[in-house]
Amino acid sequence: MKNQSYPIRLTPEEQQTLQRLCSKGKATARSIRRAQILLWADENRSEGKLRDKEIAQRLEIHTNTVHLVRKRFVEEGLQKTIERKKRLTPPNPPKVTGELEARILALSCSEPPAGRSRWTLRLLADKAVELQYIDSLSYDTVDRILKKGELKPHLKKCWCIPPEQNAAFVAAMEDVLEVYHEPYDPNCPVICMDEKPFQLLDEVREPIPMKAAKPLREDSEYERNGTCSIFIFTEPLAGWRHVDVQSRRTRIEWAEQVKTLLDVHYPQVPKIKLVMDNLNTHSIASLYQAFDPATALRLAKRLEIHYTPKHGSWLNIAEIELSVMTRQCLGRRVPSMAKLSTELSAWESSRNQRQKGVDWQFTTTDARIKLKRLYPQFKD
Repeated sequence: MKNQSYPIRLTPEEQQTLQRLCSKGKATARSIRRAQILLWADENRSEGKLRDKEIAQRLEIHTNTVHLVRKRFVEEGLQKTIERKKRLTPPNPPKVTGELEARILALSCSEPPAGRSRWTLRLLADKAVELQYIDSLSYDTVDRILKKGELKPHLKKCWCIPPEQNAAFVAAMEDVLEVYHEPYDPNCPVICMDEKPFQLLDEVREPIPMKAAKPLREDSEYERNGTCSIFIFTEPLAGWRHVDVQSRRTRIEWAEQVKTLLDVHYPQVPKIKLVMDNLNTHSIASLYQAFDPATALRLAKRLEIHYTPKHGSWLNIAEIELSVMTRQCLGRRVPSMAKLSTELSAWESSRNQRQKGVDWQFTTTDARIKLKRLYPQFKD
């Protein structure tokens, strides 16, 4: 019974043993705490013993804990009171073994069942039981296994996967990388160009503005106002970019954008190295389709075109600018081309004033090491 008294009377040797245990600090926290309880509850203590309530307050524990330490000391002695109580029966074997974890990870990397676009935690747990990997399994356990294996079946990433051992890809890639590696030349700057389709959307109902504890709320219904194309040109080493909006992106629009680049933005530059993807509209032929032969030839003479490889759009620095522009400016509904042009013009002006450039570090030498699988097997 708890009301039964268990007096503590330590011998001088026991007192010294407990004091050494507390002072060295090498024992477990539990052992040190029990030693302190015994020392403070000792009736032979020179300062006088403390009551259970006082000991509990000092150690920030419950009085029941103090009582149980007293009881164990009286019934089992000092050594067994300080030491952790040994388990009489062997512990149960772990339910989740390394083999089960490996099977769950392999299952999460496989194709999901028919009618499902991806694996979920509950689906994996049910499938593991169905395949008799284990008798029962909670989705929380599956979650811990996936986190341990750093797997996220609910996510996917779109990526341009280049073909292996492709000479055309390698040739275009090294050509662009060599252009990026050249020192800055004001008489022949490197300009990167790209374009992006954009859907114009208008609100059907006025959004509710954000206020404390409530985000901006907009209606799920919207009105489609057609599409347009965003053209972007950027000079990475100068921290300059120009954005324009057109209703289409045919050969004519591309040719007019190039003419504006050469005649308006770089009228005094003898030649420009233009890096872009090899879309069918991005060619000298587009200049001849849009302008008279004399104008087309004049513009063509000032262009030195370098195409990025197919499935290698990551090599175009203009894509970096498009990504920044999308995050900073286009994450909303824009109803018209006029509004879009105004917003992009403000973004362009602000970014140009800060002269945000791109410090391209990836070189041809890096490509030959890190992308070795893309290179054809060379035979002596």
